[in-house]
Amino acid sequence: MSATVFLSTYLPILIYILLCILIILLIIIATKVIKSMNRVEEIIDDVDEKVKSLNGVFSIVDNITDKLSALTEVISDSIILFIKGIFKKKKRKMEKEEQRKELEDEEE
Repeated sequence: MSATVFLSTYLPILIYILLCILIILLIIIATKVIKSMNRVEEIIDDVDEKVKSLNGVFSIVDNITDKLSALTEVISDSIILFIKGIFKKKKRKMEKEEQRKELEDEEE
């Protein structure tokens, strides 16, 4: 039996057997990937549900922080206006005293 006869008869059979094994392995790998993707999809759905349930909590926290920031802004504005009022009163008193001194100096 020569080498060419061996290659021409047994090599295609060997290649077909290897191709069949490869196809079987690819089918097995594909089914495992599909199962894994289904598990991942279930996990993602579960996480999505949990995030949706937390959206209500986040919206409440967001509303509370908005109201608190508005309240602190009003309080800080009122404190600033109060302090400005005190300084304006002092400035008016000083101006009145200067005007009195000028009037007294003019009378003398």
